Amino acid sequence: MPQVEPEAAIGPRTLTIGVLMGGSSRERDVSLESGRAVADALRSLGYGVRPWDVRPGDLAPGALAGVDCAFLALHGRWGEDGQIQAELDALGVCYTGSGPEASRLAMDKAAAKERFFEAGVPTPAFRVAAPADRTALCRAFEALGPRLVVKPVAEGSSIDVYLCDGLAAAREAAEKVWARGERALVERRVVGRELTVGILGADALPVCEIRVPGGWYDYHMKYESDDTQYVFDHGIPADRERRVVEVALAAHAVLGCRHLSRVDLMLPDKGEPQVLEVNTIPGFTGHSLVPKAAAQSGISFPRLCERIVFLARGRAAGESRAILEPSVREEQLDEA
Repeated sequence: MPQVEPEAAIGPRTLTIGVLMGGSSRERDVSLESGRAVADALRSLGYGVRPWDVRPGDLAPGALAGVDCAFLALHGRWGEDGQIQAELDALGVCYTGSGPEASRLAMDKAAAKERFFEAGVPTPAFRVAAPADRTALCRAFEALGPRLVVKPVAEGSSIDVYLCDGLAAAREAAEKVWARGERALVERRVVGRELTVGILGADALPVCEIRVPGGWYDYHMKYESDDTQYVFDHGIPADRERRVVEVALAAHAVLGCRHLSRVDLMLPDKGEPQVLEVNTIPGFTGHSLVPKAAAQSGISFPRLCERIVFLARGRAAGESRAILEPSVREEQLDEA
């Protein structure tokens, strides 16, 4: 868990931070909401902020001139899949979050799960069915069924994720995924407690349990409903909670993530925690889980955004961690 001292400025407030948001994916609206929240938070601490609703093709040389760090608040394709990260690397721009390869792996759930299997990180068994490959779907059902989860290989925000009981339901779900030109990830469903662990730098934030009326954490329950409960006083036995954290940190490390991620897991009544996926740019909306977990550690939302910037700046300077300057209490800064 991050070591929390009295909250402080961790770098010069002369920095100009470009907040990149929007994009062109199906998660555009969530990204815009995240980006606005980040921009407001950094501005409240006195940083120069340049919000940018950015699209593929916008990153011409010089487009980020005068920006000391790009804060990536993009979700989905181009934002999380390594493409914009590769473009920023080519331009020599400092940016928050994981690099191109870790981003690509995390976005491709099948590739990520292959890495988990290779490294011994527990994750539910799965198969992949290419568009219209009904034979592959039937084989997946035979190997994994009858209770399955069907979802796109490369989407986020619980978009087009279906809980399926039986082959007919799995086929209907796969057809919806295929209709968008996506490969379908067919995964054995794990029954248990739904958990998420935020990773900040090299440390895990407090484990959060997600409790949803009806038991299904879909897009509506994730971003629009006030009925979803995010529980930190979850009562998970200490030894099992430690194992959840170990598995989450391992998943983050195996994919080569840096600065920040959110690892989603299921905890069955017996056996190992099971990693569902790793999100390299988790949300920063009012419903988002990493800010909630940071708050449990005593890290306010503006300070969380600031720390992420300085993790990126520390890496860009060739340091393994950002150097923290002498602390000033947050209340003193707020009075200034």
